[in-house]
Amino acid sequence: MGHIRKHLAFRRDAAQKQRTRARAGVMSLAFALAFTVIGVRLGGLGFAPGNAGPSTSWSTLSSAVNRSDIVDRKGRILATDIQTGSLFANPSRVVDVDTTAEQLSAVLTNVNARSLRKRLTGGGKFLWIARGLAPRQQAEIHNLGLPGLGFVQEPRRVYPAGATASHVLGYVDVDNRGLAGMERYLDRQPGVVSTGAKAKAERIPVRLAMDLSVQYAVREELASAMERYKAKAAVGIVLDVHSGEIVALSSLPDYDPNRREQALKKDRFNRATAGVFELGSVFKVFTTAGALDMGVTSLDKGYDASKPLKVASFTINDFHAKRRWLSVPEIFIYSSNIGSAKMALDMGVKRHKAFLDKLGLLDRINTEMGPTAAPIVPKRWGRLNTMTIAYGHGLSVTPLHLASAAAALVNGGYKVKPTFLARSREDAVGQSDRVLKLQTSDLMRYLLRLNVQQGSGKQSNTAGYRVGGKTGTAEKVVNGRYSRSKLLNTYLGVFPMDAPEYLVLVVLDEPKRVKESGAGATAGVNSAPTVGRIIERIGPMLGVTPVMDRDRQKPGAPLAASY
Repeated sequence: MGHIRKHLAFRRDAAQKQRTRARAGVMSLAFALAFTVIGVRLGGLGFAPGNAGPSTSWSTLSSAVNRSDIVDRKGRILATDIQTGSLFANPSRVVDVDTTAEQLSAVLTNVNARSLRKRLTGGGKFLWIARGLAPRQQAEIHNLGLPGLGFVQEPRRVYPAGATASHVLGYVDVDNRGLAGMERYLDRQPGVVSTGAKAKAERIPVRLAMDLSVQYAVREELASAMERYKAKAAVGIVLDVHSGEIVALSSLPDYDPNRREQALKKDRFNRATAGVFELGSVFKVFTTAGALDMGVTSLDKGYDASKPLKVASFTINDFHAKRRWLSVPEIFIYSSNIGSAKMALDMGVKRHKAFLDKLGLLDRINTEMGPTAAPIVPKRWGRLNTMTIAYGHGLSVTPLHLASAAAALVNGGYKVKPTFLARSREDAVGQSDRVLKLQTSDLMRYLLRLNVQQGSGKQSNTAGYRVGGKTGTAEKVVNGRYSRSKLLNTYLGVFPMDAPEYLVLVVLDEPKRVKESGAGATAGVNSAPTVGRIIERIGPMLGVTPVMDRDRQKPGAPLAASY
């Protein structure tokens, strides 16, 4: 009996130990699971900005695209992508919202603590805080050790030359997509913009016609002219008259594309392609060219400019009135409104309008950056319109219109479409139509050079480069009337005139008289010398060899480098 009781007691003790071990095992498993959950939780709350790339779970969140480099004609980088960290938060995992908002706003000065606090308490699992951070900012945020934050590596567009070529290059949005200029053009080209992680070496750079050195010189001279003459704005264009390449284009005030918010200021628009203006007497180059090309006049003929020309209640007068009969060359170098108006009438209203249309002055110009602003053309084009447009009033165009049309006057008579992309002169030939006789182009070269030697373009003359050109001093319309105190001054320069290669156009908006010069505020005393200084600087950059011998240009001399 005692043996049985001992056996039963032994079995009870064994069962008890087994139950105890089972409970211990269950408790150990529970503790292990609990610590695992806590570990995962803590791991999820942290972040690791020192990693080479984004975490796999968040790497697909970025919508930024990769872009090909933009380089100038010599391969110098104008725009490129760099990899930067963009900061995000998982609001559901932020432990202390107030601390997070305050500490982040201390590092990121453009982040408002109150606004961020509100966003972090709004729930959700993903929230962009700041994009395109500098390495220093990323390191500072990492050192804060705030849970619930993370970084994604994204491409960011940078422009090493800053504002130098801003209106040509344009800028991109926060997702690296083009918003303006050539950047917007790139978005429409295959293989240039990609959403995948395509190696940078695989993306072919986009080569522009621009020469960065020439662009810098033009912009610097425009800025200097604005300061010297107290002008409110300025435009400068350098165009290859044979290929149509836009070697430089600057419009001031401009902006730094690295700070795209500057582009939104209303005075920073591209006046070269988006501004339409009455450009004044520089338009006489087209009047003279048309009349010569149609054979209605010649350099041996002339017109009576002894008295003002009256049409109904409208009177056309000369600024530098000679009050006598003027030959065609004199009408050009003295910039006679009367003579130009009569010359246009000899062409006839329809033929005059058709000639300007043939040069591309009455329609938008389509370039890689999109269409220019539309010219402002009279709804009803009659005799009076032809007379005033003959000397640059009554028709408004962009500066690029003027430069493009003027190229045909000196390149042998071919209308060459302007381009911002690199293009050889040979390639341009097959895409160009003849709009002038070669003889007319030769005569226009002679007149442009004559105007620098004896007329209003004297101050554009530059040692070593035979410059030709034409001034344009236009009164701006203020409250429906022409203002004598608010001028838009233009100078169209071409060099070298014995074999033209480049056209330089400068427009100064409302320049003021410089007392030291003792002269007025006309284009001949401000825009013309600005073009001269530009040519002096860029001639060697463009490989144009200076010629120091005596000028041998004669009327109708053959064009040395024609198509």
